[in-house]
Amino acid sequence: MKIRQYGRSAPGPSPVAGQPPPRRRRRWPRRVLVTALAGGTVAGAVLMLRPEPPHRRALPPAPGPQAHVPAQALTAVTSGLPAALPDLAVLIGQQESRVRARPQDAQAWAVLGAAYLERGRQSADTANYPKAERALRTALQVRGEGHPQNAVALDGLASLANARRDFPEAKRYGEQALKLAPKQWTAYPPLIDAYTGLGDYKAARSTLDKLTALHAGAAARPAVMAEASAVYRDRGWREDATAQLTDAAAAARTPAEQAARLTGIGQLSWERGDREDALRHFEAALRLVPGGRAALAGRGRALAALGRDGEALAAYRAALAGQPDPRDALELGELYESLGMFPSAQAQYDLMKRRAEEAAAGGVDEELLIGQFEADHGDAREAVERLEEEWLRQPGIEVADALGWALHRAGDDTQALEYASKATDRTKGGGVRSAPYVFHLGMIERELGEDGPARRHLEEALRINPYFSPLGAPAARSALHELGEVPDEPLPAELP
Repeated sequence: MKIRQYGRSAPGPSPVAGQPPPRRRRRWPRRVLVTALAGGTVAGAVLMLRPEPPHRRALPPAPGPQAHVPAQALTAVTSGLPAALPDLAVLIGQQESRVRARPQDAQAWAVLGAAYLERGRQSADTANYPKAERALRTALQVRGEGHPQNAVALDGLASLANARRDFPEAKRYGEQALKLAPKQWTAYPPLIDAYTGLGDYKAARSTLDKLTALHAGAAARPAVMAEASAVYRDRGWREDATAQLTDAAAAARTPAEQAARLTGIGQLSWERGDREDALRHFEAALRLVPGGRAALAGRGRALAALGRDGEALAAYRAALAGQPDPRDALELGELYESLGMFPSAQAQYDLMKRRAEEAAAGGVDEELLIGQFEADHGDAREAVERLEEEWLRQPGIEVADALGWALHRAGDDTQALEYASKATDRTKGGGVRSAPYVFHLGMIERELGEDGPARRHLEEALRINPYFSPLGAPAARSALHELGEVPDEPLPAELP
């Protein structure tokens, strides 16, 4: 099994003592770029609306009157808000029927594309993304280039590109949408997300300021506050981020939207090491939307930090039922590994690989995830190669941190320090208070013999969140022990 020790960089795989030797590595496929409908016909798009295979069908809506459901879901998807999966199933069915009957109905195509996108995001089934792209591009084709009502479809394409982690494309579509509809609030959030993914935090903040200046109205306020929360979190304004998201949860108009905001609050609590508060918010979200994937994974994270391992494993397995998210599979694999359950860990790593490959086939850029996995559990040199390409294309903080860590694991600590510093230096955009990022910086400094900074940053990582990783947090404590200072446990969750 390819599990290398967290504590030291290593140019090649070295198995854990007593474990089987590493198997021959199989290179990951590169991301498959989905071909757009360039030059295609609307009739061709209609032919693509075949029935879903049984294993990909959403759960049917509950029995009873459903007349209100499509209207509620319609409002959500056209505003970029969370919607419940049963509601989406009804809306998608109605919109598919509509475009079959009226293939020149551009609005129906745009709504169908937005619904496919939301279903893909909610279910982690990236097979919805090519369908979303075809529908959204058909909406543009029906109206013709430059039509003033194309902003809705362009917003959808920008959001789709963000979901695929294709931030240059998201920026392109988002800027086109904003040019067409500068007073439409829905044009702003996808563009803010694109700027953030590209590491242009100044542009993200400026765009947020323009959004808040619009005074979009009561219906838009929860979404605007949620967007503000994300920007504040990236700037390190954690209390402000939590306050914005709390207000957004209180103002949410549907259970799905409120559950999404509560899940976000739980994640902010988790990032500052408040296990109990994180668990409370994840469970509140699950009471609103039972089976919510992100809330279940968050609940597993919090339970593991509380030492309730059996419940944590069950929560993760529930999150991975159906269409598993590869990031959840990686987290569960590392939890199993921390518990010494190596065959179970390997099974989750294998699942993560399969799901990442399927996502790549749906046009998702999974280079960051693949690089993170390879750095810790596979081939660090391959991780560096992939992440260097990713950095050139979209140089955000997440990529800087991952590339720095991959370089450390590959044995190039001098260059690793450069990227780890970018991920944690406020003057370079790294304002987010992230325990994993600071941990990586401290471990790199330790390897370079910079004991003072290493000790300071490892202690800081554990102050931010003493439970940030089932593998990384123990490695941080072990490194501090070797440096001559053992932190008291539990460390405070907040910096003094």
